[in-house]
Amino acid sequence: MPAPSKSPKGPAQKAPVTAPGGALLPESAAPFAVADTAKMKQAILRHLTYTLARDTHTARPRDWWIATAMAVREHILARLIVTQGTHNDHNVRRLYYFSLEYLMGRLMRNALYNSDQYEVTVNALKELGVDFETIREQEVDMGLGNGGLGRLAACFLDSLATLDYPAIGYGIHYEFGLFRQEFVAGHQIEHPDSWMVFGTPWEVVRPENSEKIQLYGRVENVFDDRGNSRPKWVDTKSVLGVPYDIPIAGFGTKTVNLLRLWGSRSTEEFDLQAFNSGGYVEAVREKAVSETISKVLYPNDKTENGKELRLVQQYFFVACSLRDIIRRHFRDTQNSWDNFADKVAIQLNDTHPTVAIPELMRILLDEQEMPWDKAWGIVNRTFGYTNHTLLPEALEKWSVPLFQRVLPRHLQIIYDINAQVLKAVEQKWPGNWEKMRACSLIDEEGAKAVRMANLSVVGSHAVNGVAALHTELLKKLLFPEFDELYPGRFQNKTNGITPRRWLLYCNPNLSALITRVLGSEAWIRDLDLLRGLERFADNPAFQREFMAIKRANKVSLAAVIKEECKIDVSPDALFDVQIKRLHEYKRQHLNLLHILALYRRVLQNPQLDIVPRVFIFAAKAAPGYDLAKNIIRAINIVGNKINDDQRIQGKLKVAFLPNYRVSLAEKIIPAADLSEQISTAGKEASGTGNMKLALNGALTIGTLDGANVEIREEVGDENIFIFGHTVEEVQALRNHGYNPWDIYHKDEELHAIVDWLGSDYFTPHEHGAFNLVHQSLLGGGDPFMVLADFRSYSDAHLRAEAVYRDHSKWARSAILNTARVGKFSSDRTIREYAEQIWSLPAVRVP
Repeated sequence: MPAPSKSPKGPAQKAPVTAPGGALLPESAAPFAVADTAKMKQAILRHLTYTLARDTHTARPRDWWIATAMAVREHILARLIVTQGTHNDHNVRRLYYFSLEYLMGRLMRNALYNSDQYEVTVNALKELGVDFETIREQEVDMGLGNGGLGRLAACFLDSLATLDYPAIGYGIHYEFGLFRQEFVAGHQIEHPDSWMVFGTPWEVVRPENSEKIQLYGRVENVFDDRGNSRPKWVDTKSVLGVPYDIPIAGFGTKTVNLLRLWGSRSTEEFDLQAFNSGGYVEAVREKAVSETISKVLYPNDKTENGKELRLVQQYFFVACSLRDIIRRHFRDTQNSWDNFADKVAIQLNDTHPTVAIPELMRILLDEQEMPWDKAWGIVNRTFGYTNHTLLPEALEKWSVPLFQRVLPRHLQIIYDINAQVLKAVEQKWPGNWEKMRACSLIDEEGAKAVRMANLSVVGSHAVNGVAALHTELLKKLLFPEFDELYPGRFQNKTNGITPRRWLLYCNPNLSALITRVLGSEAWIRDLDLLRGLERFADNPAFQREFMAIKRANKVSLAAVIKEECKIDVSPDALFDVQIKRLHEYKRQHLNLLHILALYRRVLQNPQLDIVPRVFIFAAKAAPGYDLAKNIIRAINIVGNKINDDQRIQGKLKVAFLPNYRVSLAEKIIPAADLSEQISTAGKEASGTGNMKLALNGALTIGTLDGANVEIREEVGDENIFIFGHTVEEVQALRNHGYNPWDIYHKDEELHAIVDWLGSDYFTPHEHGAFNLVHQSLLGGGDPFMVLADFRSYSDAHLRAEAVYRDHSKWARSAILNTARVGKFSSDRTIREYAEQIWSLPAVRVP
């Protein structure tokens, strides 16, 4: 008889690793423990060799960065698979965030911290002889956003994942960002922001989930098989939307959500017949036209073609996204249209995605043949709308002829919705034409236009402002009729920022100090715990340590200023920072007038004892916004004159850092002493730069506008420098006929510096260089009341200077700013949205 077979020797067989639903995963994905240094080294080297075809001798810094990012991505993607499996298995309710922009910045440090792989990765690279900070600088900022709107969306994605809320962000996969900014002779020069030229390791393309959408065409009435006439959208052009997924890992949790971005492609890539006939350009014309849709963020809309492209962009991304959402919903056989609004919550980030409302109605009416009332009920329960502006001119409108050409069926639906709205208005206010005019979705004053903000309010079950003051002004000034028509629809959700990027990552030394004195890292997920720092605010040793970190950050920023602007600045000077989008209402030109006043005072009294100051600007102006670009040039030219003037002995410096972006903000914010938040009261919806700067220990000088009001409530009057007219006072000035010439004539110093700015002193070989700025202040009526607030602003700076001279007092206020702004965490904001608008339960991922 043959001998019985023996059991094999060696380690026991490991059970296969599975995701929810039984899907197999690589062994390295379980149990989601962080890889040790040796395994991370192996992963980096594996990608260096087999993904990039490099060895350690030929690899360049960028190769090391990509290999490292791919190694880190392995763990995040494994967690993504489990997250999505968990959500699908439980048929969860999801939040779908629609935003035309996401200002993501760089993702490496974010990914490392949120996946808990930072230390092992840095150590692995060190053992490989590679410096982490060197390779990290190879990453470029993602060109997916512009200003606060896009950065807020990025912060929200971080908080949604960190708090375990099932969510997907939707947007556009822009090939080019807004633009790369350069200064030539003080002028802003725009260059293409080619952020995708070398690709990015963070995204995963999903061509199998592409969506085809329709544009243009016409509407004709057709009869169904029951003899009923129905509108049909015909003779359309097709465009393909290809999804690119970027995983968003939460901090201190296993959840990884998605940001899905749509790239446009032609449904007919290549016309072979045209090519063979010698029409080489014609052969690829359709491809080029289709791909223009996702080519660039915010095309210039001063031309009709630019306006059309913007509308097409907006429809393209929401149409693709809705089809993707519907596909996901019906993937579960238990789901139907009856529970669509129970499983789907869509948040519109401003009016850019508003065309999603008539698009979902079109799908329900035309494709599903659903009755109007049932369709409208689903739409209204599904959408929420966040308003981001109080500026009437910033509320989006699309001309009716343009809408008719691009989206003819949607225009019909909008008119039908409008009929329902006007019927409700007539019932509430019989015969009141003013109420009808205010609530109508169609603006009929002048050329007819579709009011997207009104459509957003009508089509959403909840409308929110982004700061307490902003929300009150929405109800009182912008939408008072809708507030009466839909009681309870308006609510406030004060904006917030993620403390992970805006303190933990960008200010690691301060973060380490906070963790040490508070005794744990719990504050990273619960920012209210920073209140524990209050008991150290008067401690001299803690003050010295806190301010030593601030000074080290200023030394680092001084090096950046030297490299970028060729200006030497002292880290012992007060760093006065205004970093935000360039717009008249944000009043960078008020800051400029104060700089001119200080410069003039020192010139007239060389012995004047002032605190040395470095005024730091960073901002982009929209390419077609001539006045904003003129303000940039004025700051640059005046700054050059001041920086080169030996008479003032370096007491004043002006640095305008070019190409403002997230990665630059991360260097400026930790080094700021004074935070300029000086918009005209009633114009800034919220602001989030004010929150980031205060969190990092900068004191705010600002008006009672936006979230400044709530920051003052949190930090205390003695730790903020408030100036200027209030909202009510601004309105009273307007009502009484504001005349800037009166102030100009009454204030001798202001009179002198306005004339100085309008002269050719700073540009002796160029007459009227700053005419646009000068004209706006006087002949243009000073619409944002720069002159009206100048003296109060100047006095507030004197108060700030007095506090800065008292090192202990300044340190105490800086510490209390950091300690008391926990309210402004985006985690708090997202919890409020989830509980009060989205009805969205958190889902823990195992």
